[in-house]
Amino acid sequence: MSAFKSPVELAKSACLAAKAKVAWSVPQMLVLGIMAGAYIAFGGWLMTVVTHDLAANMGLGFSRFLGGAIFSVGLMLVVIAGAELFTGNCMMPLSVMAGCTPMSGVVRNWFWVYVANFLGSLLVAFLIYYSGLWKGPIGVNAFKIAAGKMSLPIGEAIFRGILCNWLVVLAVWMSMAATDIIGKIWAIFFPIMAFVASGFEHSIANMYFMALGLLLKGDPSVVSGAGLSQEVLSNVTVGGYLHNLIPVTIGNMIGGILFVAVFYFLVFRTNLEDIG
Repeated sequence: MSAFKSPVELAKSACLAAKAKVAWSVPQMLVLGIMAGAYIAFGGWLMTVVTHDLAANMGLGFSRFLGGAIFSVGLMLVVIAGAELFTGNCMMPLSVMAGCTPMSGVVRNWFWVYVANFLGSLLVAFLIYYSGLWKGPIGVNAFKIAAGKMSLPIGEAIFRGILCNWLVVLAVWMSMAATDIIGKIWAIFFPIMAFVASGFEHSIANMYFMALGLLLKGDPSVVSGAGLSQEVLSNVTVGGYLHNLIPVTIGNMIGGILFVAVFYFLVFRTNLEDIG
């Protein structure tokens, strides 16, 4: 007996998981979605703390690698503890194409989970802000991260979103292959480390990063410490928030749906005929 599931078994597991997800009630999706948004935000905050001075001392490459390694704890919490993450759920159309679930059920899941992920992200952003733990160079780093995201051109945001969620959904996909906790942790670790270290864009993580940035904009010491141009500072607004979030979300959907759900359906469509 194999110690892990084969790719065709993963395709079947993904369909069955989607059937369970569309059956969640709205309160269930809201609670699970809030938890996922919070878990991803925890990973984002931890990454901000650990890397705030790392590039200057250890080099940019190592800082990005370690930041990605640390951020992966967010998806580990989602997958192992149990939560609903919009970006991971971009795998669900595989079940639609296999005839297991209606598209209306998938869209319903996406809507409520996305809203809940947003609420969970905001919750942690406010908790971090009022904790005061950001005061000093960590807050400056957090503000610079947010400002950089809000200043990203729309085209680049879309393509970085595509690349990101191709890897994120693969992390979820591979985690289903593992039959123990350690296997799931390593299956998640490498793709998530890769997307963060590469500089790709994740919509749910950005909900948190940019929300904290908007809160920190009210602190003059943070703004002056960041040393950003007036042009970049002018992007740190609700409009700048949406300027990043909308194209990144679109890119995330393309990356997860097309490059994982559609591609694996094309490969395994005949194997999925008996599970609809």
